[in-house]
Amino acid sequence: MTFIPKTSRAAVLRYFGKPLQIEDVPVPEKLEPGALLVKTTACSVCGTDVHLSGGGLALKVDLPVIIGHEMTGRIVAMGENASRDSVGHDLKIGDRILWTHTSCGSCYYCTVAKQPTLCENRRAYMYETMARYPYLLGGFSEYGYVLPQSGRIKVPDAVPDDLASLCSCAFRSVMNAMNNLGEIEAHEHVLIQGVGPLGLLATAVARARGARSVTAIGSPQTRLELAAELGAENTLSIDNSTHAERLETVRSLTGGRGADIVLEFTGHPGAFGEGLELVRKGGRYVVVGQLGDKETVIKPSTIVKNNIRVIGSFSGDARSYWQALEFAAQHQDQIPIHKILTGRYRLDEVNTALDRMRRYEEVKPVIEFT
Repeated sequence: MTFIPKTSRAAVLRYFGKPLQIEDVPVPEKLEPGALLVKTTACSVCGTDVHLSGGGLALKVDLPVIIGHEMTGRIVAMGENASRDSVGHDLKIGDRILWTHTSCGSCYYCTVAKQPTLCENRRAYMYETMARYPYLLGGFSEYGYVLPQSGRIKVPDAVPDDLASLCSCAFRSVMNAMNNLGEIEAHEHVLIQGVGPLGLLATAVARARGARSVTAIGSPQTRLELAAELGAENTLSIDNSTHAERLETVRSLTGGRGADIVLEFTGHPGAFGEGLELVRKGGRYVVVGQLGDKETVIKPSTIVKNNIRVIGSFSGDARSYWQALEFAAQHQDQIPIHKILTGRYRLDEVNTALDRMRRYEEVKPVIEFT
């Protein structure tokens, strides 16, 4: 029988802009039907963790919360009717899983629009308070609670814990963006704005999906070099070029037209206007990184005159998590996606990991649990 403690050590945010505190948080004694209790093995750090802890997200946060949402772990307890994952695999004690934010399955967005990430009753890990049941709704915690309405995906044996945690947010967001984009054809030039974890992963996926060329724009230079390792034939530094120079370079690489597809992963509002100019007439522009509350100025006529299809892409559903894990399992030996994962930290070092990511000293640090 698996030993389950009464409390779980977890990194709690009580005040925006203040360091996280390691606290003992109750472990639920009773699981709802369909729920799971998981012992966390790894939780990678997301830029959203940094922004949320500083109070910079345009989303509701019910403090105090346990930070972290890119977690993976092993099942230690199961509620009734929780013995299968979201793609039909049997689940048992000891299996490793990823789990999704919830969707209710009975609102317009879940049933008619078939867009569960927009669910009207959605519950998201890291945003709900740890002060009431079921307490453990964040990733920087020794144990985690999987809500009954959450999708859950069994982790393939070939995918290590740290890479699985990467699939839990960053990679599933990229896969969801690719699903919203649609097919990448063999003649199409793809441009990636941003070389953070999402932009780097998108570079790898665009190359694997057969793009004619992939160009990555961003900084610092070390990340551009990693983008090249992941499949970008061309890289452009925003530190060493102007907007006009980047536009000229991209057009010179694409027969004077501009990129067929542009994907934005920067989070900087000003990048949106530049992306509209980098994409060709009739091209597709997928916007993923704009989750902050900052504003920017654009000319809507650019979209109309150039017949640009602008596609927003938010989060990801269970399918996206499964696709991310499958990509990792199939390509990890050929594409060095593991290089996106950088420093390893203990739970007690979580503030150091967040600070280093805030200062761009890490690409994707990982909190590891023994």
